[in-house]
Amino acid sequence: MDYFNVAILGCGTVGSGVAKILIDMPEELAVRAGKKIQLVKIVDLYPKKAAANYQIPMQLFCGGGKDLLRDEATRCIDEIIADPNIHLVVETIGGTSDYLYGIMHRILSAGKHLVTANKAMLAEKGGELFRLARQKNVLLGYEASVCGAIPIIKTIRESFTGDKILEISGILNGTSNYILSKMQHEGLDFPTALKNAQEAGYAEADPTLDINGGDAAHKLTILIRLAFGANIDYFSLYKEGIDQISREDIDFANEMDCSIKLICYARQMDGKIFAAVKPMMVKNDNFLSKVNGATNCVEVKNLYSGKHYFVGKGAGSLETASSVVSDIVFAAKYQGMAISMPDLKDFELVEAGSIVLPYNITFTTEDRPGITGLVTTAIGAQNINIDTVSHNRHNKDKAYFSVVTMPCTLNQVKQAIDQIKQKAPGLLLEEPKIIPILY
Repeated sequence: MDYFNVAILGCGTVGSGVAKILIDMPEELAVRAGKKIQLVKIVDLYPKKAAANYQIPMQLFCGGGKDLLRDEATRCIDEIIADPNIHLVVETIGGTSDYLYGIMHRILSAGKHLVTANKAMLAEKGGELFRLARQKNVLLGYEASVCGAIPIIKTIRESFTGDKILEISGILNGTSNYILSKMQHEGLDFPTALKNAQEAGYAEADPTLDINGGDAAHKLTILIRLAFGANIDYFSLYKEGIDQISREDIDFANEMDCSIKLICYARQMDGKIFAAVKPMMVKNDNFLSKVNGATNCVEVKNLYSGKHYFVGKGAGSLETASSVVSDIVFAAKYQGMAISMPDLKDFELVEAGSIVLPYNITFTTEDRPGITGLVTTAIGAQNINIDTVSHNRHNKDKAYFSVVTMPCTLNQVKQAIDQIKQKAPGLLLEEPKIIPILY
């Protein structure tokens, strides 16, 4: 049986998990791949710390197990790229630096397969890497880049080739979902729920990408490219996080039989892509509303086969590593027949203001008579039908109430708010909060 040799760059949370699986399952993986998959080299700046995660043999580390300077690590990487006996490289260093991009480009240029969990790199700079993989007839594997252990990439790429994907929506960031679940079910405010997530290990010390929608947008960008063949720019994708969600928003959602979730939404129609990452009020009879904690869920709506839900852990050492290893086995078995990403075509990315959805608009106003009538009149003047108006809540000299619209565009809602400001300057004590509703 032939050998298929693998090197790992970066042996942190995910990389060490990959090493463990490769070491623990050689016979099973050989049967599945038709080749003996061997881990032959690991590059990490701090081998002793990396090895301690899963008792990885020190002799596998470049430098014999001593800590490496960056220049030393670079020389080790150069040796791996130049070695014709190494067939595949796993990149779990992370980040979008030009230094790392250059390494990934050189790996593919050398005719080696590359497997990565680096969603940020693929979303922001992946176009040329995928093009190069096609040119060199090698696999650029990225199953682990979206939703960890959930096999959503292979499902879209292989299982749905006999169908047409119309729409993708879902919860693609476990940290934000954990925080919102704590706010809804335990009555926590946002700062307390965030601190709770950090203490539980679900949020980083700097949680910015998780709570501002950036991480979820990286994943949605990749799914849009794969599902629709659309050449979408990550930086043009509308993204809004959960850091402005308040207890009042949670309470209004409860009144409407909804749960607030950070939703990734994309729909392809007539050569256009409607897409956004945004907190939404999800109706409680929608399956996505039942997904709590750090769990991820992707909903795919197809033309012929209808709706499909994919639920599981979106992160974790061994969970994500299992997806990396599945790509390694795929590359070993199929070699040049492995297709990473289809050729992409240019689609118009419709700005978020034109997406038609129902909206919940929460107003904070002066506490005086006639305000509800003024607000609803302005909304109606923009040809927006109103579904419901909540009871007023009072806090000293402030009033809080929400208006639920029938499907309309965000631009219509904003025009109504501008009209209110013009007719009654100073009436709105805060900028109204606009949250779409997902049925």
